[in-house]
Amino acid sequence: MQTALNFPHKLTANITLPTSKSISNRALMIQALCPERLHTIKHLAVCDDTEHMQQGIAAKRAGATLINIGATGTAMRFLTAYLAINPGETILTGSERMQQRPIAVLVEALRDLGADISYIHNEGFPPLRIRGNSLRGGAIEIEASISSQYISALLMIGPCLVDGLTLHLKGTITSRTYIDLTLDLMRHYGAKAEWSDEQTIHVAHGAYEDHPLTIEGDWSGASYWYELAAIAAHCGHEVEIMLYGLTADSRQGDHVVANLFEPLGIATEYTAEGARLRNCQPSNINCQIDFTHCPDIAQTLAVTYCILGIPFTFEGIHSLRIKETDRVAALIAELRKLGYVLHAEGSTRLTWDGKRTNPIPCPTISTYEDHRMAMAFAPAAIYHKELSIEHPEVVKKSYPNFWVDFNRFAEL
Repeated sequence: MQTALNFPHKLTANITLPTSKSISNRALMIQALCPERLHTIKHLAVCDDTEHMQQGIAAKRAGATLINIGATGTAMRFLTAYLAINPGETILTGSERMQQRPIAVLVEALRDLGADISYIHNEGFPPLRIRGNSLRGGAIEIEASISSQYISALLMIGPCLVDGLTLHLKGTITSRTYIDLTLDLMRHYGAKAEWSDEQTIHVAHGAYEDHPLTIEGDWSGASYWYELAAIAAHCGHEVEIMLYGLTADSRQGDHVVANLFEPLGIATEYTAEGARLRNCQPSNINCQIDFTHCPDIAQTLAVTYCILGIPFTFEGIHSLRIKETDRVAALIAELRKLGYVLHAEGSTRLTWDGKRTNPIPCPTISTYEDHRMAMAFAPAAIYHKELSIEHPEVVKKSYPNFWVDFNRFAEL
């Protein structure tokens, strides 16, 4: 987005959201582990992440010895576990940024299960050489405070291990909602997987069974329209936005976005087709939010709170440091361009006390090859009229039609 935009007084649109890539990627991996594939997954997400996941699975089945998953962290983690239990040697690699993202916690856990995995260049980072074989399984420990995707990757191969899997989670559990989402999908496909206590999950040995599945709309994608609605309402606009594909009983962690935005003046009405967003009276605004279980919407809320002029303390943001970029550092740098002075306190807290500085004229927001940086800052153009987004194409990682949908509101 490189052009200054105008917005009409009443912002209305009907938006068909992308489907959940979190559900799609898990479903693809579990279905790949089924002895028989009997059904086609309906409404599979159409985005870079899911395409790389599909391509990686297909490449392994075709006998490929080198798989490149680009910048897709989910595919790197899930395929590391998938390849570890499928016979044959494979090199798993990715983009330059992917080769800077740590994976040692997952690799060490898989080694504890008997996996043969080695680092090709730098210890603890991709690319990996994986020699797949049958793994015994059993009980292992894993640090739970870094990434829930490590845990999900291990859980999904659990039924395929000879002795099943008992996973003891050490420390504070990050993104527990995503772990629960994984367990729900595993059970949908016939696995026996349950929490045995607050820090332990047991997965029984047994074959997956392929069952029909329809993917629901993506709540993280919805968060940007909540943000746009809140900023628009703050600027005096009337808002009515229909988001197709969302459900009130979703197990996606980012579903909490509806509750977080109601105090900011955006109400959610659920229908049979999705969720309708409308203006409401702001009240009881929560200035302290813990994102431990929903880190992907932290950028959305940070930009929103700054523009609405609400000082905040955000906790549980440690996993943002190892995403597509260091999202904490990126937020601080880019919001400062707009005149907001934020601070990181340790590795887990981001604060804004209301301090302002002079904004940069006609600011260009850097996206750091991060789709969520682009989408989180786009709605800010309602308030910061001359704002532009560098490399807007990064949204294709999770929401290829984002700019098409965004321009439903804007007048070029």
